[in-house]
Amino acid sequence: MKKLFAGVAAAAFVAGVAFAAEPPVEAEAAAEAAEVAEEVAEEAAEEAEEAADVAEEAAEEAEEAADETAE
Repeated sequence: MKKLFAGVAAAAFVAGVAFAAEPPVEAEAAAEAAEVAEEVAEEAAEEAEEAADVAEEAAEEAEEAADETAE
């Protein structure tokens, strides 16, 4: 009986150590969500920069057209 109890206690200890060595599931999920959010933010920033470039080009073309019309 003592051997059985000692075996169960040892197994519980090993399982506890293994569990303590792994980060909690919530922390892993939060880290993954943060990585995804960072990637999405980077993509959105790139798209916004491209849209700003297009808008700047359109404004320059409109200004040139206005100058030609004024002449």
